[in-house]
Amino acid sequence: MNVKKVSQAKLGMVSPVKTLAAAILLATTANTVSADILIGETDSTKLSMYGILDIGALYQDNVSTNGSEKLGIETSGLRQTVIGFKGSRGLDNDMEAFFNLEAHFDLDTGMFHGTGDTTTADADDGSGDILFRRQANLGLTGDWGTVIAGRQYGPALLAHLATEPRIFKEQFSNLYAWAYSQYFSTINNTGSGGRNANNDVGIFFKNAIQYRNNINGLDFGVLYSFGGQEGSQKDGDVIAIGAAYTTGPLALSGSYQNMHDQQTGEDVVTSWATGAAYNLGDLTFKINYMNTENNDQNGNEILDLDALGMGVDWKWAAKHTATVAYYINEDNAPTTSAETKSLVLSNEYTMGDSTILYAQMAYVDSDAGMSTISQYATSIVATPAPVGEKTTLVNIGVNFAF
Repeated sequence: MNVKKVSQAKLGMVSPVKTLAAAILLATTANTVSADILIGETDSTKLSMYGILDIGALYQDNVSTNGSEKLGIETSGLRQTVIGFKGSRGLDNDMEAFFNLEAHFDLDTGMFHGTGDTTTADADDGSGDILFRRQANLGLTGDWGTVIAGRQYGPALLAHLATEPRIFKEQFSNLYAWAYSQYFSTINNTGSGGRNANNDVGIFFKNAIQYRNNINGLDFGVLYSFGGQEGSQKDGDVIAIGAAYTTGPLALSGSYQNMHDQQTGEDVVTSWATGAAYNLGDLTFKINYMNTENNDQNGNEILDLDALGMGVDWKWAAKHTATVAYYINEDNAPTTSAETKSLVLSNEYTMGDSTILYAQMAYVDSDAGMSTISQYATSIVATPAPVGEKTTLVNIGVNFAF
């Protein structure tokens, strides 16, 4: 969907980010995508395509403070709907070149999905329209690791896929706390509240170069996004670091991101997170914590988010996995309480090869009187539940990957 950009005051009417790529990860190299269709091959070059189609029905018993209900078709309840192309080519010295092109669209309308990019295009953006919102990059990989250049997934969020209670599912997870808390202070016009044109909701970054490697169970990435501003390398730049370590049944994760304003060089987003998961047979226990601070272009605080999620996966049958998760997200910047507590119950049934029937429910309790920023940044729902209300949402759908 071609979402128009909105001011903070109007943002409650539009969701700029219903997105994620956990299922296919970042397609860092040409062979990380688990399901793809080979569409061309020569002696040294392979070209393939992949995709996720996800659609279902979403019911909400309390859409606004007047208690109105809503039932409708919803795209991307479990995972984002995407189509992508990737290729690889063998090179000298046991190296490989690869590319990734990945677009995001809405299955209920067939239109391209909106982005969390800045409200107006910079000089290098042309029209500002984004075809490959999720990935448009070229890379090299070898025994020394992997280097990726272009628009790409940052390493920070990806580090926590094993420790976020719901793997950052498209609905009902702290994907939205992550995304909205790294959105408000980077999308403004120059000089009107903070701007960083390289950031797309703390997940996707343009003008970026990233190094990745896996050493003895430690998978890590370091990304730098060039500010490209005259007279200063710092203005408008981004640094993102993510690492995940797995040993036996234990998984640990950590990340850090920092973004600077394009004109003043002030920190507009600083975020760090840590998590852990432990597997005991059919049960996997998870906990994940994130803190994100937002400032305006002059360094004045506008958000201080603490987001805590905990949960357990239960593989109760060969083709069924149930999840219980609980989230406590609070903005500490306001003088009054700005907290959202959410309970999520879900089950996924693997009907066949890369095809899942899912049912998920969220019960959301939001404090009254929250600002728009606090409401969105503490939400686990794409369009946040009304403040001062207790809301139940039920989503049933099908996810088809190839």
